[in-house]
Amino acid sequence: MTVKIINRSAHALPSYETIASAGMDIRANLTEPVVLSPMGRAIVKTGLFIELPIGYEAQVRPRSGLAAKKGITVLNSPGTIDADYRGEVGVILVNLSDEAFVIENGERIAQLVIAKHERAEWEEVEVLTTTDRGEGGFGSTGVK
Repeated sequence: MTVKIINRSAHALPSYETIASAGMDIRANLTEPVVLSPMGRAIVKTGLFIELPIGYEAQVRPRSGLAAKKGITVLNSPGTIDADYRGEVGVILVNLSDEAFVIENGERIAQLVIAKHERAEWEEVEVLTTTDRGEGGFGSTGVK
């Protein structure tokens, strides 16, 4: 599929690192570094503007290396970019570590996954079909 993109950053377009990668790394587009204090959060701009086809979304997800090594993750993970949004792609980052983290211009801060989605129509009913699970929720399927 083809997605229209405007790149107002000084960085290359997002790209897949391997043939089987689902996500493309996206980079911070900053005029000066951003310091994320412990438990701090910031919207980090990318300089990217995209036009998705209707029926698709872009999911903004954390980079596993940043999360595991530095405690930096995407706060509203996954963030959703709708097909009718035309503003600059921003990433809400949060620092879950106990040390400040400096985000530099050009740093890979998140990954972008393009995903097809369906639109649902509600059918209001009085009763739902029964299942073995029933109303069992959080942890009810085997976590002890």
